[in-house]
Amino acid sequence: MPHPLGSALRSVLALSCAGSALLAATFAHAQQTAAPFAGAPAGVATTLDEISVAATGVPTPTAQVGSSVTVLTARTLEQQQRRTVPDALQQVPGLNVVQTGGPGGQTSVFIRGANSNHTKVLIDGIDATDPSNPNGSFDFGQLLTEDLSRIEVLRGPQSGLYGSDAIGGVIALTTRRGERPARAVAKVEGGSFGTFNQYGRISGAEGGFDYAVSVSHLRAAATPVTPPDLVRPGNPVYPNFYDNETVSARFGYQFTDTFRVNSITRFINSKLRFSNDRYVNDEFQPDFAAGVLRNQADVQQVFTRNEAEWTPLPGFHNVFAINYSNLYNRQFQNIYNPLATSADSNNLGERLRYEYRGDYEFSPGNLVLFGAQRDEERLFTNNPNSVVTARNGNTASYGEVQLTPFDGAFLVANLRHDENDAFGPATTYRVAPSYLVPGTGTRLKGSVGTGFKAPTLNQLFVDIPAFGQKGNPNLRPEESFGYDAGFEQPFGERVLAGATYFANDFRNLIQGTFDPRTFVFTNVNIGRAETYGAEAFLAVQFTDTLSGRIDYTNTVSKDDVNGRELLRRPRHKGSATAIWTPMPGLTLSGTLIVLGSFVDGARDANFSRVRNPGFAILNLAASYNVSETVSVFGRIDNLFDQRYENPTGFLGPGLAVYGGVRLTSF
Repeated sequence: MPHPLGSALRSVLALSCAGSALLAATFAHAQQTAAPFAGAPAGVATTLDEISVAATGVPTPTAQVGSSVTVLTARTLEQQQRRTVPDALQQVPGLNVVQTGGPGGQTSVFIRGANSNHTKVLIDGIDATDPSNPNGSFDFGQLLTEDLSRIEVLRGPQSGLYGSDAIGGVIALTTRRGERPARAVAKVEGGSFGTFNQYGRISGAEGGFDYAVSVSHLRAAATPVTPPDLVRPGNPVYPNFYDNETVSARFGYQFTDTFRVNSITRFINSKLRFSNDRYVNDEFQPDFAAGVLRNQADVQQVFTRNEAEWTPLPGFHNVFAINYSNLYNRQFQNIYNPLATSADSNNLGERLRYEYRGDYEFSPGNLVLFGAQRDEERLFTNNPNSVVTARNGNTASYGEVQLTPFDGAFLVANLRHDENDAFGPATTYRVAPSYLVPGTGTRLKGSVGTGFKAPTLNQLFVDIPAFGQKGNPNLRPEESFGYDAGFEQPFGERVLAGATYFANDFRNLIQGTFDPRTFVFTNVNIGRAETYGAEAFLAVQFTDTLSGRIDYTNTVSKDDVNGRELLRRPRHKGSATAIWTPMPGLTLSGTLIVLGSFVDGARDANFSRVRNPGFAILNLAASYNVSETVSVFGRIDNLFDQRYENPTGFLGPGLAVYGGVRLTSF
């Protein structure tokens, strides 16, 4: 098999002649359209005056959005010193982030009780899902934060705008854009678990050209991930080794006042060494025999978006884009055993998307958005038991209106129709109103919508006779209906509180079945589930230099087929964050994450159900600007060395201390 990375890079070069990213274009548009929210208390302006792109497709103040959305800015990520996306997402309400051990471990996100494969993930507008993944879930474990300008988490069904996968919600990542003047940034950091990280960025803008190129390297050479009680006495325990190199490049050129092109590329190269599981006489034990049974997972991913933005008339924006993603995974077993097979499996997923999107603001506060997409995806798998290829495609069109019928009232409604080459049509929608009550500052908000998830290529077409696996081309998409309703209320100029009730109903969920007569395993649409609960928050600006926020989420989840609680959905989750600037140049932050007990599957041959007790972890961070060009920083993660497992059978990182220095040239 030719190495797919070369093919991917050739495809990237071939596509690099196309034009400008919707997110980049819309963020530029935001400078003209996003006015501050009237009546925002000064102390909580960062909460009320945030801008969201994911919620509507164009920059919109979150105070005008009926949907539940959380925005993590580059400033927040820097203050908290969150180096990976899974670490950053821990604090977001309505989410449970599950990672098998430390950095690089398989990471899933459950939004409001939906399945881990019910989250749409976008990187600069690129659908980042791996078409070769058997169930279509996204692995957040490979994503670093250093080059990100923001992370948006949109909760609730969003297929009316985003199509397949957006049953539980959308997580959109946006990289930094070059701004004048030209500058260079370098950072180095070291600490616990053999951590040694470096980061460098060059960015700027001159004339009509802007650029931002960054290189991130994260290395955690020795992270303990195996609970001691799973290891037989006297057996050695080996930590995980993880190394990630991420290169991000973003270029743009403004040819005229009405025409601009952008090109965005992200390349990830990572390596994870871990100990596999094995079963001896039906007894589970981590595979540490003789120290040679070590596995390795190599990941290489390329994401690129090239697009052109055209504004023929004031308020009328058009974007023509081509997206391409190439995700290659290679699994090795027994890497220290010279007699073992060098590579046991290869998986390659590719997606190509052609896209048009336009938006027209026909009067202040009133806008229509419309677009069309064509997706082509394919997988290639090569393992000792089979070689499989599969393809599928999807064509979609959608429309959205944003209306301001009268002062203080806002409405967003969208409708989308997908035509899948394999299973046919799917039509989804979303309506999200918001209203500011005159005189009280109370904001009422809500949303109702539908979602769907298309069957994966693996579920539809992949047959592996050696394992008794048979694809089912008759699968239908999974479907959901969800709604939420809530309020936000300012108290004076320094306090903001709010709460939201949500509910979701899931149908036609795809589950595996096994026929003992024919020994055939296949997938069918037999699953049903429901979730409901509430999210609440309190944000306080104590002083001009000290602010804090508390979030709480209550989630009830139920498998309607067998009447049991869904796995890995904690009933209770809380988080508290605080930022303090006691003196110019010095910033202190603290983050507390509390997760209640939840049902999980034990790390054994039967994946038996167990009750995980939950946990609480406290992270602290500090940074100080020594001068205009030099700053030092440090952080303590899991201050009280809490021993926890999420998922069950995999240790979360214990007490860890890190420190580093940042250099900036102006």
